[in-house]
Amino acid sequence: MEKLTLEKAKEINASMVTEEHLLLHAANVSAAMGAMAEHFGADKERWEAVGWLHDYDYEKYPDEHLAHTEAPLLEFGVPEEDVRAILSHGYGGCTDVEPVTDMEKSLFTVDELTGIVQAAARMRPNGITDMEVKSFMKKWKDKRFAAKCDRGLILKGCEMLGMEIRDVSEIVINGMKAKAEELQLTGKQD
Repeated sequence: MEKLTLEKAKEINASMVTEEHLLLHAANVSAAMGAMAEHFGADKERWEAVGWLHDYDYEKYPDEHLAHTEAPLLEFGVPEEDVRAILSHGYGGCTDVEPVTDMEKSLFTVDELTGIVQAAARMRPNGITDMEVKSFMKKWKDKRFAAKCDRGLILKGCEMLGMEIRDVSEIVINGMKAKAEELQLTGKQD
């Protein structure tokens, strides 16, 4: 495979992932990664594809996350640098693959951040469609809100990127807004 496409990533992911909430998380991270790619002037579809595949082994091996990812993805023909990016999102937790490229640092950061953005959007009547970064930052500062999302890890990722949390959040929100319907974040429309 010369390049990992979003279509191919979805096909590969479907061979392991069936749970709706994990598929939705993959879609959220994919949308965020596409927005980060645009920010860095990189290949949007490739970054979206890596985002879609990042939790490939999580459903079947939650206690051994990323231990069952590298060999199968390489067998599918996923380029080594894309597999490395996927492995790097577990840095410090379940892998020792340190994020060094913009793609790797972005995936490391947005994986958890999309969870807080998604939770904040679900509390709003219009979902993410009219969410501004200012209102999101209020939720961010409330440590009890989406408490399972590791803010320290997100901030570490922002530091790696050399960016402020507010700026990364704005990029992620806009990326997720563009796919609000697919992400089920349009709110409670009548």
